[in-house]
Amino acid sequence: PRSDCIAAEQLCLSDSTCNATYRTLEHCALAKTRVLPLDHDSRVRCLNAELDLGNSSLLHCKCQRRMKRQEHCLRVFWTVHASLADGYFNLETSPYENPANEEHWKTDYNKLAAVLSGKDCSQLSGDATNPCLKATHVCNLSKKCVRHRTDYASICTRGVGSEDMCDRRKCHRGLRNFFEKVPEDFTKRILFCPCQDELCGERRRKTIVPECSFYYNTKPNCLWLLDSCLEDHICKSRLADFQQNCQPADVSPDGCSQHSHAACLQAYMGMIGTPMTPNYISNSSVDISLWCTCESSGNQKEKCDQILSMFESNKCL
Repeated sequence: PRSDCIAAEQLCLSDSTCNATYRTLEHCALAKTRVLPLDHDSRVRCLNAELDLGNSSLLHCKCQRRMKRQEHCLRVFWTVHASLADGYFNLETSPYENPANEEHWKTDYNKLAAVLSGKDCSQLSGDATNPCLKATHVCNLSKKCVRHRTDYASICTRGVGSEDMCDRRKCHRGLRNFFEKVPEDFTKRILFCPCQDELCGERRRKTIVPECSFYYNTKPNCLWLLDSCLEDHICKSRLADFQQNCQPADVSPDGCSQHSHAACLQAYMGMIGTPMTPNYISNSSVDISLWCTCESSGNQKEKCDQILSMFESNKCL
């Protein structure tokens, strides 16, 4: 198995030659995040440093979505692969392990079914016509699910509707915690519950408390959202993962070039709680978009439209 990037970094720092190469790459990555123009010699030095790693475990390391010290791991990955971050359509290598290689959370369905069958029917009234309400009831059966859901809901609703703005950064962190720490059997039920009416659709659309996590008073330009994302290791990583796993393909039965619709949905969930948080755009459809516009994009209009279309008209997603 690939080593994780934290272990690979420790191994590299213990070797004097690798250590010196890695420090050069750190300087190169720092210059990129601060958008400092590198002269020709510096660019050559950065490229040579990346090539000098050769077969080092640093060059092939990955991170896991639910690992501890995830931000540190991702920082190491982008230090080594800074050349991949030149633009949205160059983010073709995900820093995350293939989902098939990760240990998945398991739900004891027999226990869950037993608990559900023992519940008073009146408590589940409306579930038949509102699958999103049923998904919430199922979440309430798990202490971990209800705790993390309550946490982000309380953070994201604080200040909404008053003169004070909500703390979007904390709201996003709470959402990421929910989707990372709660088993996917619960989170997918809540986020992707199938709806037949607008009442159900409204509940689904409001799952991520869009007033705080999604909307701005005025729609920002999508290129601004992209720039905000590329400055953040987690968002940049989730975007790379989304691009890799949700790349559309006309010839594939599920519309995905990686032939895994499930991996795309997981990558989509990873985008929630980042500066590029997507959401349903109405109560009556499953259409998804970013909260941004491509008006006033100047000569970058085509690039902006491509970013938006990855969410709005993506066959795989």
